[in-house]
Amino acid sequence: MNVAQQLPPAAQARLEQARQAGTWASSLSVSEFAGLRTRGFEPVGQVMGSTVHNLGWWYRASIDCGYRGGLFGGGGARTVTSGMPGAWGGYATYVDTLYRARHTAMARIAAECAALGGDGVVAVELTIAPFQGASHHLEFQAIGTAVRAVGNVRPGRVFLSHLSGQDFAKLIETGWVPVDLVMGASVGVRHDDWRTTFTTGAFAPAQEVPGWTELVSLTRHEARAHFLTDTARTGADGVVVSDVDLRVRERECSYNDKQHDHVVETTILGTAIAEFRTAHHPPSSLTIMRL
Repeated sequence: MNVAQQLPPAAQARLEQARQAGTWASSLSVSEFAGLRTRGFEPVGQVMGSTVHNLGWWYRASIDCGYRGGLFGGGGARTVTSGMPGAWGGYATYVDTLYRARHTAMARIAAECAALGGDGVVAVELTIAPFQGASHHLEFQAIGTAVRAVGNVRPGRVFLSHLSGQDFAKLIETGWVPVDLVMGASVGVRHDDWRTTFTTGAFAPAQEVPGWTELVSLTRHEARAHFLTDTARTGADGVVVSDVDLRVRERECSYNDKQHDHVVETTILGTAIAEFRTAHHPPSSLTIMRL
């Protein structure tokens, strides 16, 4: 089975139509196209990878909010993240679905690129959104422009990059190449216990809210750790970050429906890069302008 036959029927039909037309399409601007050409690359077509995933009934299961009761209502709370040992169902399942769905979408956009004879995909835009009309379903969609080197040197595998045409050209010029798109994600939840309520009340003085600080810090730290692990998986030397997204929302507590929890979701996206030559020209001195 060739690469094109591994794609969904709709993708196969779209690629065949492009071949018959004998022309290529891209989402590149004129400047991006010019930047690619200066570094010996040319576009071969616009490519896409998409998938819709069901989060499953585990996602709707009761989720530990970190609250532990005490005498006379004086219980306390701790932050619980999706990657903590013992985390099951709920947000742990959600994050696992994010990774599996992203892998499927990325594999399909890479397969489309290979089917067109491309070496990699630049300016990839990845969107993750609820699937309209179907609760607890997520749609992953990746769109980019497949490119091919004009010379005879071919990379060992299809590369994926969020970099624009100009940034891709700058990366190649400095002796680096994109390897793959990488992601780190984490979800944290924390019950609003009496300490949090006390420090956020209408008459509370201006001060730090330790519980919410811990929630944001731990969730970000876990997402970053997953991001670096995903980068190491690619065998790259480093990574350039394209987007850091942090969303905060409130929900009714599963322990007590009269109380609330706060939920933080962090997602980090970037492009893993590798050095392809060891000899670099020393950087030129910065020009100092006298004002």
